[in-house]
Amino acid sequence: MKILALRGENLASLQSLFEIDFAGGRLGDAGLFAITGKTGAGKSTLLDAICLALFDRIPRLQSNKKNDAEVGREDDAGRIKANDVRSILSRGKGEGFAEVDFVANDGSHWRAHWHVRRARGRAEGKIQAAEQWLENIETGQRFAGKKQELQAEIEKLIGLSFDQFRRAVMLPQGEFAAFLKAGADERAALLERMTGGEIYGRLSIAAHERAKDEKLKLTQLQAS
Repeated sequence: MKILALRGENLASLQSLFEIDFAGGRLGDAGLFAITGKTGAGKSTLLDAICLALFDRIPRLQSNKKNDAEVGREDDAGRIKANDVRSILSRGKGEGFAEVDFVANDGSHWRAHWHVRRARGRAEGKIQAAEQWLENIETGQRFAGKKQELQAEIEKLIGLSFDQFRRAVMLPQGEFAAFLKAGADERAALLERMTGGEIYGRLSIAAHERAKDEKLKLTQLQAS
């Protein structure tokens, strides 16, 4: 899986329409680059946008599930929990979105889109349920299915679940040791997915089964 581009608007401090082309220009030619800026400039929000578009989840909110505080005006009937991903919508804005273009493990090109809005697109409107869609960039065809089916399709395309993605790709602030803290089985599965090493696991199983069959045949021949 390779991220090609990131777009968004009205996400936390990033209130203007933005687009980052990771495949072209200077970033496309760079083997390594850093996202830098002052506190509150929106560095973490860029990473949040990637996760929103792909998984409708944000790593730094997952570790704060017990936060029952509500955000919004006191007279706002649509107040939501602080750990609700929709709380990323910029204050005073009627709608916002996050969008990621990526290359799947099979080489196909896809666009994952996440969108949240308030009623009638007005800043004072009640916040609505977030929407997601997935589109094949090459054919223009959108994936037809319910939210859980869409998530399953994205995981299939990129080869990683949300938890594996945040540990292997995102490593959010305060969780740089998440990969190291993962259980041995989870680390092994994650490394296999990241390196394509699962083929060696399948070869090992096949070799073991073949050896068992050949041993059985030899035993039968010796007994006859």
